[in-house]
Amino acid sequence: MTGTDSGGAGGAGRGTDGNERTFAALPPAQGRAFAQTWWGRAWLKALEDTALDLGQLKKGRKQARDGAVGAVSVRPGRITAVVRDRDGTAHRSDVLLQQLSTEEWDRFLDMVVERAGHIAALLDRDMPPHLVEEAASAGVELLPGIGDLEPECACDAWDLCLHTAALCYQVARLLDEDPFVLLLMRGRGERQLLDELQVRSARAARTRRGEDAGEGSGSGHEAADGAAGIRADEAFAARDILPPLPPPPPVPQEPGLPPSLDTEAAPPPGIDADALEFLAADAAGRALRLLVDALSAGHERQPLDRELTPGQDAVRLAASCGDPLIAVRLAEGTGRQRAELDLAVEAWRHGGAAALAVLEEEWQPEPEALARAKADLAGAWEDGERPQVRAGVAGRWTVVGADVQLRYGRDGRWWPYRKVRGRWGAAGPSAADPASALAGVGAGA
Repeated sequence: MTGTDSGGAGGAGRGTDGNERTFAALPPAQGRAFAQTWWGRAWLKALEDTALDLGQLKKGRKQARDGAVGAVSVRPGRITAVVRDRDGTAHRSDVLLQQLSTEEWDRFLDMVVERAGHIAALLDRDMPPHLVEEAASAGVELLPGIGDLEPECACDAWDLCLHTAALCYQVARLLDEDPFVLLLMRGRGERQLLDELQVRSARAARTRRGEDAGEGSGSGHEAADGAAGIRADEAFAARDILPPLPPPPPVPQEPGLPPSLDTEAAPPPGIDADALEFLAADAAGRALRLLVDALSAGHERQPLDRELTPGQDAVRLAASCGDPLIAVRLAEGTGRQRAELDLAVEAWRHGGAAALAVLEEEWQPEPEALARAKADLAGAWEDGERPQVRAGVAGRWTVVGADVQLRYGRDGRWWPYRKVRGRWGAAGPSAADPASALAGVGAGA
């Protein structure tokens, strides 16, 4: 039986009972993404991860956006449409997707029946992530992965071509409106699925009523509300027979590549695609560093990084990126001159947020700390070799006759500074005592 939807994606298949559905050609998709839902984007990710020729993928996206894909037929294991080239040449294009086996459908339907929320979500044309995750835990992969989409086209391309790519992009719009389209591709139509769910739900309800009537409350393994349970001592006794957890996967050597935002459609006003790509790459790098730290020995004793202010994070970004254009934008966004940002970046590279605070903040240390520092400084050199320092405000001591300075930080450490072109800038890492900090920049050597 074949049902035809004439209302486009907005009426995707409602009232169609057969195992084949045909959707009228959709209008051009200028100025909008092909997929808005997470499962529609997962479909496109499977397509883009499979493609060997990104040029064909880009051309197919342009064809779909221009409305070159005709009516789309969806049936178990296959989607079909006629795609026209710019010169009007028509090509029949098919994309194949493996159907679920009978056993996989049984596991999926039993899993859905166990939770009324799953049925409600499907009826509402929604596919929540936990439904897909629980299906995968039961060994049922609903969404396609790398290599699962198999293209066939009358243009005789041996791999994904622009016609099959255009078809997949168009199908993403259909999936957005109705996840039953995906389930049909996997082998079961909407009406068949709903009928089977109704039968299984009724059977499960009868089973529960029978258990409640037959067992009562005297088994010792059932709570007062009828929910099955197990004694705590029995669960504890079974701890040694449970299989061990699998080893964690190996840590990647480098962060993954961020998604490409190079699309035919211009981004919405106020959205900077280049900035988003840069921030995505930075987030991936930070996530990898956090993972490495979390898996390292003794990580539980390491202090947690404090949250950075926007100004501190801008300096961190500038320190991790060598692109001068990004540095200019970060300087403008934080109200700094470019030279000021360069000084901040240099300080950050010597000691992160603590070093940046020494550069930009003024504070008055406790007199006791300064007195100890003077004593340390006096005892570090022989008489006549000791550099002369002039104490200034905010714990800043300048070496007389040299463009060298010491600064006392809130972390209780001394930071060496050097004046270059009239500006004081961080000259090295910190030290616990002022003499070591001065020796680090060669002062009084």
